Amino acid sequence: MVPTDLRYTKEHEWVRVQDGVATVGITDHAAEQLGDIVFVELPGAGSSVSAGKTFGVVESVKAVSDLFAPVSGEVAEANAELDGKPELVNSDPYGTGWMIKVVVADVAELDRLLDAAAYEALVAAE
Repeated sequence: MVPTDLRYTKEHEWVRVQDGVATVGITDHAAEQLGDIVFVELPGAGSSVSAGKTFGVVESVKAVSDLFAPVSGEVAEANAELDGKPELVNSDPYGTGWMIKVVVADVAELDRLLDAAAYEALVAAE
């Protein structure tokens, strides 16, 4: 089930915006495709991210994959819990498995992201 209150990228990241801050993670579909996640590399607070550009890496038993920022802005926080428990991305990708929080520089970028129905169609077509 794809949460309907989020926006999505074609690279399988999700974003939830609240009060100008975007919480970003990877979708359940992406976590499933990767398999057991063993390491997550994220930028530190104060780093800048750009929409569509790489902001980190997720490593699983199957592959190493780049993470792509859905929006541009400054990283307010990275999920430090993932350092010791990267498996949270598998068990709760839309909750405790979030990755970064970004102060959104341009809210118009959100309009370029997919809604839940469009994301479901993308996944179904893969």
